[in-house]
Amino acid sequence: MASETIMDSAPAAIAVRPYSFHIGAEIGNVDLTGPLSAATIAEIRAAFLKWKVVFFRGQSLDHDQHLAFARQFGDLTVGHAVFGNVDDYPEIYSISKHRKSNRYEGPSMVRPWTGWHADITAAVNPPAASILRGVTVPPYGGDTQWTNLVAAYNGLSETLRGFNDGLRRIHRFAAPQGVQTTGEYDKLLTSRGQVSEHPLVRVHPETGERALYISPSFLKSVVGLHPRESQQLLELLWEHAVRPDYTVRFRWQPGDIAFWDNRSTCHLAPSDIFQSDADRQLYRVTLVGDVPVGVDGRRSTMIEGEPVLAYSAA
Repeated sequence: MASETIMDSAPAAIAVRPYSFHIGAEIGNVDLTGPLSAATIAEIRAAFLKWKVVFFRGQSLDHDQHLAFARQFGDLTVGHAVFGNVDDYPEIYSISKHRKSNRYEGPSMVRPWTGWHADITAAVNPPAASILRGVTVPPYGGDTQWTNLVAAYNGLSETLRGFNDGLRRIHRFAAPQGVQTTGEYDKLLTSRGQVSEHPLVRVHPETGERALYISPSFLKSVVGLHPRESQQLLELLWEHAVRPDYTVRFRWQPGDIAFWDNRSTCHLAPSDIFQSDADRQLYRVTLVGDVPVGVDGRRSTMIEGEPVLAYSAA
C-alpha cells in the first residue's frame, strides 16, 4: 500500500525582526490581502504590544483590503475627527504631501520635539492604534519616526517618575505655536474642536506598563502648575522622550504598512519632503480607543468636543 503524505494546513508562524533595542519590528511571512487566522492575529498583536510599532513590507493593499485588515484588530473611527476622510471611504484619512497647506500660513518655531505627536490625543478617548499604508513614496527621504513612551518613562529618575505619576494635563487640538491659521482651519476647530484632561502618565490597558502620555503637538499645560513651571517641565519631558535611544526611523517603500500603538508612542511626520518635487501619498485608519487611566486610577475627562466613536454607516 502506497504511503500517504499528510499535509499540515496550520499556517507558519510570522517572522519578527526587531529594528532597534526599544521600538520597532518588521513582520514577515504574512499576507495581509486576505483574512488572517486567529493564531496569526494573536501573534501580530503580541509583537505590536512588545515593539509598539510593527512594519509589513510590500503588501500593496487597496482601500477595501486596508479596512478589512484593520477590522481584525478592532473597530474603526472616522478618518479624522477634525479633518474628515477620503471620498466614499469614511474610515480612511489621506496623508498627502500638501494636506496642511489649507490650514497654516507661515513658519512655526522649530524645537527638537516640534511635530511629534500621538494621534488625536485632544479627544477624551484617543485612537488605540493607527495603521498607515504607503502608496506613493519618494525615491529617498520622507521617513517617519516613532518613539517609545514606556521606555522614556522608565528612563526618568525614580523621583521624577513619582512626581509625574500624580499630574494631569490639558490636551487641545490647536495649530502649532507661532503659525497663522487659515479661515478654513479656524472654522473646523470651531465646529469639531477637542480639549481633554489626561493623566501625564498613562497605564496601558493591555500591558499594564506606565507611559509618559505626552503628545507635544497637543499637550498645552500641566494642571496645578504655574505657567512657567508647566512649560519647563513639559520641555524637559518632550526633549527626553524624543532622544534617539527611544526611537526608530522607517524608510517607506510603496505597499508598506506601519501599525503602531497610539497609547504608548509618539511619531513624527517628515518635513524633508517639502525640499523635493517628489510626491508622497499615504492613507491612515485608526482603531477606537478607550479613556486613558492614570496611576491613581483616575480617568481622563472631556472638556470640549465629543468622544471618537466607531464609525457606523447607519
